Order: sequence, then C-alpha cells, then structure tokens
Amino acid sequence: MPPTCCPTCRTPLRRPTRTSPSRLVPRPEGDLVPRHEGKRDVEIKTRENGPYKVTGPVRIIDADGNEYDLGEQGETIALCRCGGSTTKPFCDGTHSKIGFEAAERAVVRRG
Repeated sequence: MPPTCCPTCRTPLRRPTRTSPSRLVPRPEGDLVPRHEGKRDVEIKTRENGPYKVTGPVRIIDADGNEYDLGEQGETIALCRCGGSTTKPFCDGTHSKIGFEAAERAVVRRG
C-alpha cells in the first residue's frame, strides 16, 4: 500500500509540485469540460485535522493556467488545508507535524 499523508488518512500521498514542469500540462484558453453522463460526481470530504480528500474526476489548475498532471491517482487526491505543505496544493502530511486543528463540522444556517 502506498504511503498516506497521516495515520488517519487512507488517501495516497501526492508529491507533484508547482516547480516541477513535468507535472504540468498546458491548458488551452477557454477550455471548458462538458459534464458527461455516466461520470461520477466530485466529492470533497474533510479529514479530521487533515486534508481535503477529493474523489471524482477533477482538474486542478494553478494561478498561471497550468493544469497539474494528476496521473493514475487523479480521481482520489488529498489537498492541503493546514497551509504548511511543501507540495501545495497537495497534502504532504505536515498537518500532523504542526498540530493543525480545524473546525470539522459544517455550520447549519437557519433562516
């Protein structure tokens, strides 16, 4: 089994970085991806004091318009939410080293 970002996560550790050109794929301007029938919906779950676990067909594009190559693991990734990862936007397990604590429950709005 591949390494995970922390003991409570079962999401494989992702290591692409913005400084690694081999992990980026050029994105044509105005590129829109149609929603096709039969594709799974995207689901984003928070891990307790850990990353966002993203499951489903997603594309991640940096501020310069370059798309990250998610490779074979592209349908399940862990995104950093502690701010300390050295492989942003991906989780590298830093949250467990820095004692990251997060609000874990969605707030129900009334009215």
